[in-house]
Amino acid sequence: MKELVDVMRAYGVTRFYAKRLAPNDNSKNQVYLGGGFEALNVLPHGEVETDFEQRAGSVRRRDKASVKFEWIHAEGSSRAPDAQLILYPKYPEVRMSGFLRGAAHAPNDLMTSRDPGRVLFFGVVPSGLILGYVSAVQSGVVRELDTIGDLPEIGVFLNLTKLISASGRDPKSELLSELKRIHQKGWIAGQRMHSDGEVRPYAAPNGGGYTLEAELGIIPNGVAEPDFLGWELKQYAVRDFASLRATSPVTLMTPEPTVGRYSDDFHGFMASYGYDDTKGRPNRRNFGGIYRNLAPASARTGVRMVLEGYDAANGKIDDLGGKVLLVNGDDDVAAGWEFANLLNHWNRKHAQAAYVPSESSGKPKSYRYADRVQFGTGTDFFKFMRLIHEGKAYLDPAVKVENGKIKKRNQFRVNHRDLAGLYGHFETVTL
Repeated sequence: MKELVDVMRAYGVTRFYAKRLAPNDNSKNQVYLGGGFEALNVLPHGEVETDFEQRAGSVRRRDKASVKFEWIHAEGSSRAPDAQLILYPKYPEVRMSGFLRGAAHAPNDLMTSRDPGRVLFFGVVPSGLILGYVSAVQSGVVRELDTIGDLPEIGVFLNLTKLISASGRDPKSELLSELKRIHQKGWIAGQRMHSDGEVRPYAAPNGGGYTLEAELGIIPNGVAEPDFLGWELKQYAVRDFASLRATSPVTLMTPEPTVGRYSDDFHGFMASYGYDDTKGRPNRRNFGGIYRNLAPASARTGVRMVLEGYDAANGKIDDLGGKVLLVNGDDDVAAGWEFANLLNHWNRKHAQAAYVPSESSGKPKSYRYADRVQFGTGTDFFKFMRLIHEGKAYLDPAVKVENGKIKKRNQFRVNHRDLAGLYGHFETVTL
C-alpha cells in the first residue's frame, strides 16, 4: 500500500478512492459506480453527451461522458483513450466502460475476470486525470486495505484520501481542525490569496469567502477541484451566530438557457418578456423575478416554470433530453434548460460540501467564522431535480440590456433552510 500511495503522490494525486469489485464488474458488463449519479460528483469527467444507436428497428439513446483515465503499471502509466462513464437515468446508475481498449499494459486478466474480491483504486489529480490500479483479492495491497479499519464512504467508493494526506488524518478531521483554528482567531481583516500565492487585503463586500479561502491557503478558482482534500467550502453570511440565519439564498449554479426564444433570438426574448426598469433608469430593460415549478406566471414577464420529462412519483428522469422550461400562456417556450446541460453544470459541484457561517463588521470589512459548521454528503442530480419539482430550488434570473450592453445571469438558487434536501446526509458539527 505504501508503494501504491507513493506512486499516486508522485503523479500529484490529491483524492484517493477504492471500489471493491463484484463478479459483474468487468470489461464485458462495465464497472458499476453506484445508483443515482453521485459518482459524477466524485470522478472528474468531460461534458455529458448523447448519441443514438440503431438496434433491432429501434433507436436507443445513450448518455455518456469521457474521462481522462490512465492505468498505473511497472513501466509508468498508460492512457485508456476510450474510457468513459455511461449514464443510465431510468435506473438510475452510472457505469464505466472502454477502460481496456487501446491501453498498453492494461490489467486485462483482472478486468476481464469475474473473480470476487478484486479492488480497483482511483487516484484523482487536480488537472482532472484519473489514475487506476487494480489488485487481486490475495494481493498484499488488498490485504493491507482490509486491515485499515473503518474508512469513510462516498457512494460505492471507500475514501482513502487520508493515506495521501501529509498528516495522515481523515480529510474531514483535518478540515475541522483548520476551521477551529480560524474560528479561534476571531476577527480577520478581509483578504484574498492571489495566483502568485501572496495574500493581499480585500475590501469588496463579498470578501467572506475569499478571506476564509486565504486562511486555508486556497487560490480562488485555481482548479476545478474541491477546495480542501475533497471538500467544497461554502461560506455564507449570517445575521448572528446565535441563530445562524443566512442573510441570502445559496446560488447552486448559473447555466444559460439552451432552448427557446432566449437562445434563438435573445433581443426578441427581451422585447417579448422583458420589462422597462422599475426604478426608471433610462435605456434599460430587465428580465427578473422568482420562478418555481407549477407557480403562477409572473405578472411582469408573463411566463411560468414547468418540468418536461421528470417522473416525480419515482424521482427519476425518463432521459436526459428532458427540460426545465419557462413558457408563456400559449405554452410557447421562452427559455429552457435541457437536463443534460444542467447536469454538466451540476457536476461541477462536489459530493462533499462544508457550509461555514460568517459575520462581518466595519469598513473595510473584517470577518469572523462560527464554531458550528454544516456538512453535506451524498448529493446527486436527482436530489436537485426533486427540489426543482417541489419548488424549493428555483430560478432567480438577473438579465438586463442597458444602453445596448447585455448582462446575463440565470441563477438556480435554494434557501439555506432547504439545503438538506440536496444531500443524503446533512449535519451540524460543533468545532
